[in-house]
Amino acid sequence: MCGIIGYSGHRPAVPLIVEGLRRLEYRGYDSAGVGFVQAGELSVIRAPGKLGELEKKLARQNVFQATAGIGHTRWATHGVPNEANAHPHRDNSGKIALIHNGIIENYLELKKELAAKGYTFSSQTDTEVLANLISEGLKEKGDLTKALSWALSRADGAWAIAVIHQDMPGVIHAARRSSPLVMGIGTGENFVASDIPAFLPYTREVVFLDDGDLVRIDADSWEVFDAATLAPREKKVQHIAWDVQSAQKGGHKHFMIKEIFEQPKVIADCLVGRVDHEANLVDLPEIEALGVPERLHIVACGTSFHAGLWGMYLLEKWAKIPVQVEIASEFRYRGPILDKKGVVLAISQSGETADTLAGIRLAKEQGLPVIGLCNVVGSSVARESDYVMYTQAGPEISVASTKAMCSQLTSMLLLALYWGRRSGALDQDTAARCVRELAMLPQLLEKELPGMREQAQRLSRLHAEATSFLYLGRDACYPLALEGALKLKEISYIHAEGYAAGEMKHGPIALIDPKFPTFAMALDDELFPKVKSNLVEVQARGGTIIALVNPGLDAGVDHSWVLPKAFGPLNSFLALPALQLFAYEMADYLGKDVDQPRNLAKSVTVE
Repeated sequence: MCGIIGYSGHRPAVPLIVEGLRRLEYRGYDSAGVGFVQAGELSVIRAPGKLGELEKKLARQNVFQATAGIGHTRWATHGVPNEANAHPHRDNSGKIALIHNGIIENYLELKKELAAKGYTFSSQTDTEVLANLISEGLKEKGDLTKALSWALSRADGAWAIAVIHQDMPGVIHAARRSSPLVMGIGTGENFVASDIPAFLPYTREVVFLDDGDLVRIDADSWEVFDAATLAPREKKVQHIAWDVQSAQKGGHKHFMIKEIFEQPKVIADCLVGRVDHEANLVDLPEIEALGVPERLHIVACGTSFHAGLWGMYLLEKWAKIPVQVEIASEFRYRGPILDKKGVVLAISQSGETADTLAGIRLAKEQGLPVIGLCNVVGSSVARESDYVMYTQAGPEISVASTKAMCSQLTSMLLLALYWGRRSGALDQDTAARCVRELAMLPQLLEKELPGMREQAQRLSRLHAEATSFLYLGRDACYPLALEGALKLKEISYIHAEGYAAGEMKHGPIALIDPKFPTFAMALDDELFPKVKSNLVEVQARGGTIIALVNPGLDAGVDHSWVLPKAFGPLNSFLALPALQLFAYEMADYLGKDVDQPRNLAKSVTVE
């Protein structure tokens, strides 16, 4: 979950690396550090806390001569977030510096072995063990590339690493297994990083690295090898269309609010090339060869899991496909027995979620085809899936996902329309009406978002002293209730729980009192009378209620938040940003770090 960057070129390396770390800080912000060779000496400068603490240290030193180096921003796994555990880590000789994203699972065994050979350790991290293991390999092999190959063959776990050596000042070695790593190819300069935005101001030419790749770069060249055999691996350089402006705030206070307001464009972009608006048809060439699944297993984590759960309701209703939605971290360990006629749909914004990737591999072991639904071109999910649907959300920087879920819901809706019509389960009139109104949805949402934000500001101020919230919804609004509660927890640190409204009286109702508010989805559908009955039960216990409603509905609650009515499942695309805006305004009002909430990272690439 940490962010790493390496640079070799003609520019002052340290300022460039720090700039890149700023774009990667969403991946972790417990500590940060840089390593570089200057005047023949390897220097490592680290600081606990956010990147600004490292910048304060660097401001007091001359770091402008080095033209190559590595940098790291950390999300703690092994060891508390202090300077001793911050990256880069050196080996005992002081000549090797290493940065690492991932976990070395057998580090204790390796540490014991190295300690027996006289190595000492100054941190609690698995990364320092790997640095010394590479040092031991260098003694045996006499060559850093071979030493790195040898060390990685001894390690178990996941890694994206970058290594520099005092005696090779312009050279960076890097490798990946089960953690994201890309190369940026420039003119007279080359990069490695966890994510493209780290080097986007300098190049849009990218090489996506695969598991088992080992890289050697300098300012003028790059090579990729098989980490185990050191056989050369051929790689294709790809051009990235989006630019650095896509990864900046654009005048907004936080990335999160910017990304919420980008959702109309996200919906429109997701439809391009997939919807024939004249014929009111959906075409998904990415999965045309697959046919209509007899059964669908959806595997995802967090917000992506909620998107999959929302899709389940629609796919079963419109396409008549039996759907099972799995939390990836449970799916991978419970030994699932999968229907051989089924298909697995793996959902991940980053395409690098470790548990979801493990779910893909388990499904493929059992012989099931996999559709990867992700946002990042060239990501691990995209490469390991048999079929890929890109959600076209663009870069999402805020840790709390917003527009990515919107793009996932749009994709799930397109799947339901596509499979529903291909199987004959969905009538043509319903499909045509949905496609027509879907085309108008971006314009409607763009018009409504400013007023929705004002309402979110007003209601958040009224409830800012709450310490807990209950979110309720039925049918497709139940996953939205889960997501609304998750967003509030993530960024405001207010405890919140999402429940199916009918389940509320089976336990959670015991918590209701005047200081425990409820946020309900009471939209205009066939279940509105049932939801209203549930809300009466809350009111009977003195609970305050905010309810999302459509015009003309009387939910009889303290605070009715009226949203325009859309066709069927399209109502979710108005309810979702309302939930996001409420959480955002609450967190902003309470002075929380909205884009980088504590203890979280954007892409969960470790278990």
